[in-house]
Amino acid sequence: MATSDAERQVSPWLSVWQKPRVTIAWVLSHYSTIQILILAGSHLSLTVVAYIVEDRLAAALDDWRVLAAIVGAAAIGVAFLYVGALCFKWSGRLLRGTASAAELRAVLAWGNVPTVIGLSVCFAILAVWWLVAGAGVPRPGQAIPGLVQAAAAIFGLWSVVTILLMLSRVQNFGFWRTIASYALALMILLLPLLLIRTFVFEPFNAPSGSMAPTIIVGDYFFVSKYRYGYSRYSLPFAPPLISGRIMGNAPERGDVVVYRQPKDPTIDFVKRLVGLPGDRVQLVGGVLQINGQPVARESLGDHVDGESGVRRKLWRETLPNGLSYQVLDAGDSYLDNTEVYVVPEGRYFVLGDNRNNSVDSRMSEREGGGAIPFENLVGRAEVIFFSRDSTPLKKTPAIRLERMGTAIR
Repeated sequence: MATSDAERQVSPWLSVWQKPRVTIAWVLSHYSTIQILILAGSHLSLTVVAYIVEDRLAAALDDWRVLAAIVGAAAIGVAFLYVGALCFKWSGRLLRGTASAAELRAVLAWGNVPTVIGLSVCFAILAVWWLVAGAGVPRPGQAIPGLVQAAAAIFGLWSVVTILLMLSRVQNFGFWRTIASYALALMILLLPLLLIRTFVFEPFNAPSGSMAPTIIVGDYFFVSKYRYGYSRYSLPFAPPLISGRIMGNAPERGDVVVYRQPKDPTIDFVKRLVGLPGDRVQLVGGVLQINGQPVARESLGDHVDGESGVRRKLWRETLPNGLSYQVLDAGDSYLDNTEVYVVPEGRYFVLGDNRNNSVDSRMSEREGGGAIPFENLVGRAEVIFFSRDSTPLKKTPAIRLERMGTAIR
């Protein structure tokens, strides 16, 4: 692409803020693959750091999970650069654009420079602030995480505009063709992600503490969709395209499952599956009994909820298949003593690990409980990939580093 002498004399690091078209012309005439790869990796890494910034950033960076997330984000950023460039190339071809994949990689990498530079400046200021704290300068307050995340959002929006302006230059598109090309590329890029979400893994979060201490409020976790096969509830909006379940595999006792509530199938619940079809399940004095035999239970002392301050008994239960897990019991409750429940064929009995704070199969279907039809199972909870504490007593959420990467058992 030909550029004028005036365009070549402008520093791209300055012109990218106000003259993106000039910047991309300069970049393409001084093409640097290494520079583009570094920018692609830096963009997503800095965005990840922006969402874990708090007053203990130095301690956070000592945690291997955070370092792994930053390195992983850099690798994902580079991968998305190549995949994204191909998507933009295909969308451009449909609209008679002529830009190559290499040119579009330059657009995507350099288009995100406002975010890279903006967040780098933010972190540099914070680093100086932390370093001089020993000289009597007040340390950054609780508002800092919110300010950094707001800055990330603003710079991110600026980067989107920059990418659009650069895209119009390399494709020689007008306003509407640029918008159409961008939207079409996003649709092409999001299609594989939608397929993964529908058929492989889907993210969920815990809105209540019914599965504490295994899953607590603020945990975000992945659910494997393929474990039990697929039903209508595996698909977005649950259209009645599948009758029953296809490629079905029976769940195992002790699995932590996400399912659609029988009373209202628009609501997702997460509980532990303890009763299989034909089992006789009962609770006596808070002790789970399966087929007339109490499950092994070991006291682990008291557990104090970090959010509410409520003290409960902590137990370790071990199911007949050898799977063990922790449960909470706050004391006497009408749910601690139930009648014998015979699990119907094709259904499963589920309990919350927080036994006194759970709507589960101990209750009637009219109350939101009952045994769960096989068709209603969405998948098995596998791993916590993110967690944050956003209790009302805290002005800003705190990232729970110790829970990230925890397998759900």
